[in-house]
Amino acid sequence: MTARKSAAPKLDTKQMEEAVAVGKETFEQAVKASTEGYEKVISMSKDQVEKSTTSVFRAYDEFTTMNKDTVDAAIRAGNVWAAGFEALGKAYFAYAQATAETSVEAAKSMMTAKTVQDVFEIQSELARSSFDSFVAEGTKISEMGVKVANEAMEPIQAQFNTTVEKILKPAAA
Repeated sequence: MTARKSAAPKLDTKQMEEAVAVGKETFEQAVKASTEGYEKVISMSKDQVEKSTTSVFRAYDEFTTMNKDTVDAAIRAGNVWAAGFEALGKAYFAYAQATAETSVEAAKSMMTAKTVQDVFEIQSELARSSFDSFVAEGTKISEMGVKVANEAMEPIQAQFNTTVEKILKPAAA
């Protein structure tokens, strides 16, 4: 048996060059498309990060402002409470002093009374006037207390309303 040598197929260099050129062009197009897609994703991500950062800083600034305004409202309310309680204390002290003076005057009158009947009349008048004074001053002090409470709550209520409006405004938009 004799072995035959087979002839190696002849390659056409022109076809080979065309195949390489097509392969190279396809590869370059794929790289270009990948690069463009990557750049587009990076650009979009950068825009989103910038928008998010701006939004976060704006929200932080708004939160800081609301917090400062809330503290200011609490301070104003505290000042109203302090002034109101000072006025209440003065009113109560004035009532106590007037009651004490009335009692001293009644005691002096009882000491100079000529009869037991006069003492009973003085005592009855003192009891009646003390009761009337107690009711009138109690009403006055109670009304002052309600007024102080309402006035002290005004800055807090106003700030609460403002805060709720700011929170609900973006939700409504």
